[in-house]
Amino acid sequence: MKKVAVFGKPANGKSTLSKKLASATGIKLYALDSILYKPNGEEVTRKSYEEAHESILSSEEWIIEGFGPMNSLDSFNKRLEEADTLIYIELPYFVTYWLVTKRFLKGLFIKPEGWPDGSSVLKGTLESYKVLKLCPQFWNDGFLQRLEKLSEGKSLHVIRSVSELNSFVEKNVQ
Repeated sequence: MKKVAVFGKPANGKSTLSKKLASATGIKLYALDSILYKPNGEEVTRKSYEEAHESILSSEEWIIEGFGPMNSLDSFNKRLEEADTLIYIELPYFVTYWLVTKRFLKGLFIKPEGWPDGSSVLKGTLESYKVLKLCPQFWNDGFLQRLEKLSEGKSLHVIRSVSELNSFVEKNVQ
């Protein structure tokens, strides 16, 4: 486990899991939202994002958490190819909708885990709901089949419950 990609739907615990994994392994964590957004919440230029992403991929070790720009699958696919460990968090949709709502309510008082500085929690929550509505077009059985083929020679973990999510690091990091 030297190059780890952690991905899945919004609010599925990617940031929390990735922080625990980075702490347990000593591998540097890169949250994609922190390179995709400026401190004021605006997206950086595509060129700036791609340069930062390429720089991370060229490192010897990394944990990259997140999906990246919604309108481009290139960086996501490249990350999956470069990774030796793929962690796909696929919680049921009713759980995900609850977690987005919970993150919003909690975010009224404290900044959510992994949330870009200066970004509106309300705006981000509304965007998360929009993304969730579109998720079945991407995060589906066809994606899982492609992922299984891509993962030959890699370690693939598909997390489907909150209890699996909470115990992942304890069970998978020696």
